[in-house]
Amino acid sequence: METVQDHYEARVASGRIKPDAAQRQALPAFERIRAALAEPVKRGLFRKAPEPPKGLYLWGGVGRGKSMLMDLFVDTLTVPARRAHFHAFMQEMHAEMHRLRGQGVEDPIRPVAKAVADSVRVLAFDEMQISDITDAMIVGRLFEHLFAAGTVVVTTSNRVPGDLYKDGLNRQLFLPFIRLIEEKLEVRELASETDHRQDRLGGAQVYFAPAGAEARARIDAIWEELTHGTEEKLTLRVQGRELELPRYRNAMARAPFYDLCGRARGPADYLVLADALRVLVLEDIPALSRHNFNEAKRFVTLIDALYEAKVRLIASAAALPESLYLEGPGSFEFERTASRLREMMAADWGR
Repeated sequence: METVQDHYEARVASGRIKPDAAQRQALPAFERIRAALAEPVKRGLFRKAPEPPKGLYLWGGVGRGKSMLMDLFVDTLTVPARRAHFHAFMQEMHAEMHRLRGQGVEDPIRPVAKAVADSVRVLAFDEMQISDITDAMIVGRLFEHLFAAGTVVVTTSNRVPGDLYKDGLNRQLFLPFIRLIEEKLEVRELASETDHRQDRLGGAQVYFAPAGAEARARIDAIWEELTHGTEEKLTLRVQGRELELPRYRNAMARAPFYDLCGRARGPADYLVLADALRVLVLEDIPALSRHNFNEAKRFVTLIDALYEAKVRLIASAAALPESLYLEGPGSFEFERTASRLREMMAADWGR
């Protein structure tokens, strides 16, 4: 039976990942859980079900390899597990609770949690963060039921548990969840000095003009390097509507310009998007003018959101930033966007 350490060293030997001392130090925490879950359950009339192993809360800076270690861990499990982006999972919970309320269920948290616990032994979350008050108000009770049912939770985050929902509205109501996390999960920092995601992009070209077959091929190579050929769909819920990212992996998404800026979207969409991502690959940005003024305005808003959130941008466009928007209303104001695009092209952007 392959251990988490075995799986890690096999990837190092194959050249798929670079060895990292801090990552190696975190492997026993994952292996502890894997080994406990792999133990056969002794059955009998009077046998009590074994206590589930304590979960794991792995936090640290962007690009340190938290998501990669989570993937390794899930790959070695022999019990039902679900790997999900935390934000997407919570949106799914809200949608299911809304459906049950429509059927007259007064308190839907318990049946929602039971359905999850009945389907998996392990919940593996990427990017646990709480920024929405609707999440903050239900997450404590939801996880109480999950833990009571024996569900093992393993999660990554960019921040220590005590900083979750920091400065949020009615945060005092959220504090019991932090205590629950600290009780039920081993809290461990991944204190690597290396930002592996930035290293993969360090010195690499991230803005390609003009867009076309050559630019697409170059971006394909970068995307393959970042995702190792694995991607999924992420659906973000924004004020009752959905923003779908069909190509997503570990806080990285790839989308054509039209999908993000050619449709009716507003600042709220881009703020949620920037909050969920660390890297955005945006393809086929067209020349901008009075003829596509609405798309240009959305693009400016998107870049502002990405810039403020320090999201890494990889893009293909019809022209270099300074030549993207040469005439039409707003072309003068676009100079700030062009400047930000130039800054975001720098090798050390987002550090």
